[in-house]
Amino acid sequence: MNTKIGVLVMSYGTPQSLDQIEPYYTHIRRGNPPTAEQLKELKDRYEAIVGGVFPLRANTDNQVVALQDTLNRLNPYGDKEFVCYQGLKHASPFIEDGVEAMAGDGIKKAVGIVLAPHYSVMSIGGYIKRAEAKAAEAGIAMEFIRSYHLHPKLIEALAARVSKKLDLFEEAGAERSKVRVLFSAHSLPQKILEMGDPYQDQLMETSRAVAEATGVNSWQFTWQSAGRTAEPWLGPDILDTLRSLSQEQVEDVLVTPVGFVSDHLEVLYDLDIEAKGIAKELDMRLERIDSLNTDPLYMEALSDLVFQAEEKE
Repeated sequence: MNTKIGVLVMSYGTPQSLDQIEPYYTHIRRGNPPTAEQLKELKDRYEAIVGGVFPLRANTDNQVVALQDTLNRLNPYGDKEFVCYQGLKHASPFIEDGVEAMAGDGIKKAVGIVLAPHYSVMSIGGYIKRAEAKAAEAGIAMEFIRSYHLHPKLIEALAARVSKKLDLFEEAGAERSKVRVLFSAHSLPQKILEMGDPYQDQLMETSRAVAEATGVNSWQFTWQSAGRTAEPWLGPDILDTLRSLSQEQVEDVLVTPVGFVSDHLEVLYDLDIEAKGIAKELDMRLERIDSLNTDPLYMEALSDLVFQAEEKE
């Protein structure tokens, strides 16, 4: 009989329907509900991208299924079977629920991985802390993958997407070398820099690796989706960057959100609607690379990492 190895696949989470937006954001805000005005704005944003249908949760569900399939297809161990469990930061099933489900299935050894390649103590660190505590309580030995921002298959998958979109710019008459490639990721509070957090450095390393793999020289990094709090967040924001590029007379922009691995609000609204809207006002052409979602190379990268972690245990 094969030994079952649990894989806790963690991500931020998203509401399952429009009526779950309020409890979801209340959880994000540590129990403080959004105001009526904030709730309306949030609902309007979701309505704009989903149009009454709510496919966002399915993106993560599909990634978890695809990872389990890939793990067992490439499985180098004849006596082990990999079983994936989902654990979300701000929605059900929560991280703790995923660990409990493993324990209920009798799993004693597991690997934890987050659907985000770059480590920050404020993001990945928080996921791991919660999973570690629950795993210890449940008697599960769990090894964690903290980052994978330079995994060759991740870089290859992102580079292929950049090249494909640059081909489309060329076909439309643009000069490839003049298309400005904007790498982006979710902003975090500036205080992480004082803490020596690796998040910003890892993002720059990923961006540089993708640029080198695609022969892109005209690129820069920008931030997006900053929280609305009194404390300063990392910048410049992509909307400000676009305005600056317009002054430089840049006409073609390719956004490459290396900090995100699937389609959700920050990609489908903040980039595809908000940033595209600003670009249109500035008479710029803005395109975005396709999200990784269940890209086979991305699934293989995650599988490689799980296998390496399993060998450490």
